[in-house]
Amino acid sequence: MTPRLRTIIFCLLLILMSSAVFEGVRTHQFVFDDLGFISRNSLVKEGLTWNGFTWACTTRLMGIWHPVTWLSHMLDCQLFGVAPAGHHLVNLWFHIANAILLFLLLRFCTKAEWPSFIVAALFAVHPLHVESVAWVAERKDVLSAFFWLLTMWAYVWYVRRPGLRRYALVLIGFSLGLMAKPMLVTLPLVLLLWDYWPLRRWAPPGAAAAETGQSAGHGPYPGISLKRLVWEKIPLLVLVALFSLLAVYAQQAAAMVVSLTDIPLDARISNGLVAYIVYLGKTVVPLNLAVLYPHPGNAIPGWQALGAAFGLALLSWIILRRARRYP
Repeated sequence: MTPRLRTIIFCLLLILMSSAVFEGVRTHQFVFDDLGFISRNSLVKEGLTWNGFTWACTTRLMGIWHPVTWLSHMLDCQLFGVAPAGHHLVNLWFHIANAILLFLLLRFCTKAEWPSFIVAALFAVHPLHVESVAWVAERKDVLSAFFWLLTMWAYVWYVRRPGLRRYALVLIGFSLGLMAKPMLVTLPLVLLLWDYWPLRRWAPPGAAAAETGQSAGHGPYPGISLKRLVWEKIPLLVLVALFSLLAVYAQQAAAMVVSLTDIPLDARISNGLVAYIVYLGKTVVPLNLAVLYPHPGNAIPGWQALGAAFGLALLSWIILRRARRYP
């Protein structure tokens, strides 16, 4: 079997798996925020108009500034009206595209075909993605993931032959992703991890590339100092700062920022630590899932926060110890 035929088969399998799991969304109605986002939003229902474009770029409705997501909803209304089926199917198509992009990206960078397919297959059918795919208002999730993966592809293209034009594509993809959902602010740090593995542009002294046995910094791309790799991300970090300010401003305008008096800093830190462990657990054993997980306020016992902190520290220590042998 030729590599091209295997690629086609793997991609078809991802399409079939995703469709089999989520095919039922075409009969779903609008729920929750879908009403305010689409069916009761007169500007969105008009489709792509100049008034709609300017509104999408300036509105802070529901405490979110994501103009690209608003424009995608308007395009849906232009194509399908307010019939829910078309809007749901667009979410599914983006999800399928993301699974295929993930598979192709991992395979290209790691040269590990079957592991890349398994990761993409888990991504395609995992229950944690039900909310993002089956809820039209969560278009921001599948759309931002789409631009996240395109940005990573652009970054790999830039790494192969660095230049301003190629880096500009990275910035454009990242900006579009941030305008779909500000959650992409972590992407520059992920790109630093990507530099470590699988691109192997940098590695700690003594680290080795498990697949080839080559020394650190001598993988498929030339070795670069960590300082230079961080400086390379500065334009991306500037975008992070800008869009973070816009996100906070939008939430403040919608009175969605809770003061430290209502939820103290220690309660926020405790919730963050426990949430990491909870989501890791739900990734492995996806039970008791919900659309909304209300903030527990001050209700988290101290032993849970300390246990979560210890668990995260232990997991990080194990990963760092194993990274030299298995980058």
